[in-house]
Amino acid sequence: MCRAAHRVLDSMRLPNGLYIASPAEEYRYVWIRDVCYTALAYLDDDGHRFDETCHRLLDIFHRHRWKLDHHAVHRPNAVFEYLHPRYDATTLDEIHEPWGNAQNDAIGALLYLLGLGLSRGRPVLRNDEDRAVVRQLVRYLGTLTYWQDADNGMWEENREIHASSIGACAAGLLALRKHVDVPWEIIQAGLAELHRLLPRESPSKPCDLAQLSLVYPYRLLPRDLARHVVEEVERTLLRERGVIRYLGDRYYRHRDREAEWCLGLPWLGLCWDTLGERDRALSYLRWTEWVMVAPGVLPELYYGGTDRPNPHTPLAWAVSLYVQLARAMTRSPSSSAGDDPVWDTAKTG
Repeated sequence: MCRAAHRVLDSMRLPNGLYIASPAEEYRYVWIRDVCYTALAYLDDDGHRFDETCHRLLDIFHRHRWKLDHHAVHRPNAVFEYLHPRYDATTLDEIHEPWGNAQNDAIGALLYLLGLGLSRGRPVLRNDEDRAVVRQLVRYLGTLTYWQDADNGMWEENREIHASSIGACAAGLLALRKHVDVPWEIIQAGLAELHRLLPRESPSKPCDLAQLSLVYPYRLLPRDLARHVVEEVERTLLRERGVIRYLGDRYYRHRDREAEWCLGLPWLGLCWDTLGERDRALSYLRWTEWVMVAPGVLPELYYGGTDRPNPHTPLAWAVSLYVQLARAMTRSPSSSAGDDPVWDTAKTG
């Protein structure tokens, strides 16, 4: 099944080394966040796909360096001024239609991906120009004061303060700190605001699927709080064929029931693996395989309360999360806690 999932990911890989979100016409774009989560499936491979994906992501910001340099100093205000999270798959141009472009977690995810690669000794930074782009991305988050910036969040919806966005930025900065100059004050400010906001995701959402990112891949929370977040997502949001994003979600809602996101199943499995609960993680691996529409093919979601997937099938980062979980289940139990846990990061400086 894992081999089939890799073939599915290969089908969504572009000649430039990036990944479209899904073959569906309205999803044939490059989303920074989606690509970062997809690339994690290749972190431990002997090949060059992980490194090439990092290089191509950096190339996007080389292409838009004028915007990065400006807003690394001058804080963006209007949504279109933010570094965009979504690009044309062929030209890597910004998409100019109105969109929730204030998505700070996408920048955090990229910095985390690069920091993780560097910590493994991978050549994700090719030259001084790449390092300059990374330094400007760090400055951008500082200028933005990401810890108090109301953004559109992982689900690209209303602007408010999101724990998952703050956590992504703090985790990215922490991951880079050994490799690039990162002011401790901006990490500390993010961690302080994150723990003030938790266990809520945002002022309007007490519980949200996006909060799983704080446990995996970012491993940012103290163990007891991480367990509480995972258990609350299970208790509140878990359904038969996936995990709803939050109570009252209207995206692909069906007969007053929220859509069930398939990626939530392997994501919960990865969180339990991070917490050392191997049996629970394995149960989510089997559950994920049960909701596949074909070997290795995971939809974005099922219409609430049905066995009918939406057109965004397969979804690249859902398939990648499955691959990551399947790989985690082949490791020895002694290594099940994953890579570089940072449970006590708030105490370091």
